[in-house]
Amino acid sequence: MTPVPPLIALPDLPAQLAAAGWAVLDAASLGILCGLSATVLAELEPYWRDLPPDTHLLDGGRYRRRRHGCFTVDGASVVAVPRRAHWQPVEYNALHGGIERWFEPLAPGMTWHPAWPRLLCGLAGVASALRGAQRWFVEAHVFRIDTEGGIGRPTPEGAHRDGVDLVAVLMVERHQVKGGETRVFDARGTQGVRFVLSQPWSVLLLDDERVIHETTPIQPLDPAQPAWRDTLVLTFRRGGFQGPPRAPDADTPAAHGA
Repeated sequence: MTPVPPLIALPDLPAQLAAAGWAVLDAASLGILCGLSATVLAELEPYWRDLPPDTHLLDGGRYRRRRHGCFTVDGASVVAVPRRAHWQPVEYNALHGGIERWFEPLAPGMTWHPAWPRLLCGLAGVASALRGAQRWFVEAHVFRIDTEGGIGRPTPEGAHRDGVDLVAVLMVERHQVKGGETRVFDARGTQGVRFVLSQPWSVLLLDDERVIHETTPIQPLDPAQPAWRDTLVLTFRRGGFQGPPRAPDADTPAAHGA
């Protein structure tokens, strides 16, 4: 039997995140949070139909397509920043950490859509409720995991943290797939939950400092038919975007062994 998500009511979100470090909202609650109707959110879905392959998969797989973009959110202000690499330290991503990964940018029509800034601002409000109001550095990942090779891996790196403050995993579509079970564990213990996100525009919210997460592989219901899992992953980080450590300047004391 497929485990269903433990949905919470929107007013209970702060208490749930404080107590458990994770929460799941249905599409209606996400719409209220961000001031968006289901119809408007659905207008974003065509942007998952034109995603280039992820050329950085070190497991040799060809099951992932994606685009990537970066933004700052400060109150009601959403600003796109110049294209930059996605980077994570090996402590958070043992498979792809420590390398700069350049992906094709988000489609302009997606980021110009009126729903886009509302979505980012609404979820940034959750991050501010968690850590305090401030400027947020946001990375947006538009993913399609398909099963053309027989199996697709949403998280080839396994259970992990992302090195940010808040992670939002929004389900966009599951098409003719089985598997794809989301698992969330306390980073300091063995307690965890598992469920399958299936409702379009439901969202899993994660306090990244407190929990680790993964999603199990997907397989096609019918091997003769195309099958995929589409998600939007948004990460919110204080202080700046993640990037490779900088070498000290030649004229600093550290550079001279001080």
